Amino acid sequence: MVRVASYNVENLFARPKVFNLSTWGTGLPILRAYREVNTLFANDVYSSADKRRMQELFVTLDLYFVNARGAIRRKRTTNPRWAWFRKNRGRFDRQPRDQTQSVEIVANGRNDWIGWVELAKEPPDELSTRLTGRVITDVEADIIAVVEAEDRPSLVRFNDEFLDEFYDHVMLIDGNDDRGIDVGIMTRADFDITSIRSNVDLDDAVGEVFSRDCPQYAIRMPGGATVHVLVNHFKSQSGGGGPKRRRQATAVRGIVDGLVAQGEHVIVLGDLNEGPAAVGSQAANLAALFNNQSPLVDCYALPDFEVGNRPGTFDSCGIRNRLDYILISQSLVPSFAGGSVFRNGLWGSRVTRPTNWETYPDMTRSSEQASDHAAVFVDIDL
Repeated sequence: MVRVASYNVENLFARPKVFNLSTWGTGLPILRAYREVNTLFANDVYSSADKRRMQELFVTLDLYFVNARGAIRRKRTTNPRWAWFRKNRGRFDRQPRDQTQSVEIVANGRNDWIGWVELAKEPPDELSTRLTGRVITDVEADIIAVVEAEDRPSLVRFNDEFLDEFYDHVMLIDGNDDRGIDVGIMTRADFDITSIRSNVDLDDAVGEVFSRDCPQYAIRMPGGATVHVLVNHFKSQSGGGGPKRRRQATAVRGIVDGLVAQGEHVIVLGDLNEGPAAVGSQAANLAALFNNQSPLVDCYALPDFEVGNRPGTFDSCGIRNRLDYILISQSLVPSFAGGSVFRNGLWGSRVTRPTNWETYPDMTRSSEQASDHAAVFVDIDL
C-alpha cells in the first residue's frame, strides 16, 4: 500500500510577518506595496511620478515615515515591521539634515544603483513547528507534497530535526515566488525520484503561468510502477486571482493529458486555492482539471474518501475553503484504497477550540496551530 499526501505547512522556520496577521485582507496593502515598489525599481528611467510613488510605497512599508512636521523621513530600525530595504551599490536616496524636508530619491533609473525590498520574516511559534512535524509523522505518508516551504535546506533540516529522518529523499526547486513560498516533495527509502522537470518558465498567451511552479516528479514505486507526481500551489485568493488559477488549471491539464497519452500514471496534488461554491459542485476556475473527459478524478469524488464533519481543508473548513486537493489519473482509480482529511493540527482563526474535528490537546490557541490547512492523503494499492 502506498500513501500519498499533500500538506500546506505555512513555512517551516521563517515566515513573512505580513502573513501572520489576523486576516489576509489586513496585509494585502503591504504585499501590493512590496510588489509595486520592486516593479518600479526595474524601470530604466525614474520619472518624477515614479519617485513620488516610491516615497508613498516606502511609507506604506514602514521604511519611511511622516514626522510631526509633515516631512517624509527614513525609519531607522534593526527589527522592521514589514520589510527590509537592501542596497548593494550606488545611491538611491538622500535625507536632508533639516527635519522639515523630505527624503529625496536621487537615483534616476535602474542603472544608478542595485537594491530591492524584501519582506521581513519572523520564526513561527516553536510549538507550531513541532506540531507541523507531528501532523506529518501521524499521517505517515510514503510520498508527501509540501506546500509553502522556504527552500530545500529548510526542508532537509525539518526532516532531520522534527521527523527523525523519516524521509530519505527531499527535493525542492525554487519557483517564481520571491517571498520564499515554494513547493517540495519528500519520499521514503523505496520511493526513488527518477526524474524531475520544472515548469517555472511555462507561459501562455497572457504570460508566465505558475505563481510558484508545477514540478513533475517521476517516482518509482517499490513494486516497480512509476507515478508522475505534479505538485502545485495555485495563485492565492488575494485580489481574486480567479483568471490566473484558471490558466494554471488549464496548463496542468495539458501536462497531464500528455503524460496520460503516453500511458503514465499521474497524481496532481497541492493547494489549489479555490473551493466549490456548494457541496456537489466543483471550483469554477479549476474546471479544466475536472471537465471535458478529464483523465483525473478528484479525491473528494472517490468512494471511501472520508472528509469528516466538515467539507473543507482550510480555516473553518467550509466548502468554499476546500483548497487542498489530490487528483489521481483514471489508471489509478482501481487501485484506490481509501483516504482522508487530517485536521488534528488545524485550529483556524477562531478564538475557541474547534468542535467539528479532533485537535491536538497541546494547542491552546490559533497561533500554536501546525498550519491553517489540513493535510490530505490517499492510499493506493500499487
